Amino acid sequence: MSDVKNSEAPINTVTIDKNRVDDPTDNIYEAISIIAKRAVQINSDIKKELLEKLDEFATYNDSLEEIFENKEQIEVSKFYERLPKPHAIAIQEWLEDKIYHRNTQEDLENQ
Repeated sequence: MSDVKNSEAPINTVTIDKNRVDDPTDNIYEAISIIAKRAVQINSDIKKELLEKLDEFATYNDSLEEIFENKEQIEVSKFYERLPKPHAIAIQEWLEDKIYHRNTQEDLENQ
């Protein structure tokens, strides 16, 4: 997993020049598709990591009436809430040319 905790991706919405996004593929739709697939991967990784960390602090109780607020769990949750969103991280990686991609259709045509 890329280091999303140190990502320079914006937390707020920013405008990005379309030409920068579609420059590597010359096709905005292909670029967005690649970015979207990467965002799904990042989201899955973050979710897995978050659940593992929260599970470390879990207190299991048979009674549904008692709900324990665990300060460590709350802090971990708040930390992950403050991270940039997966799509912002994926766009930042794309703009920094950190996402490997290839067009398999072109590979077939060149054989």
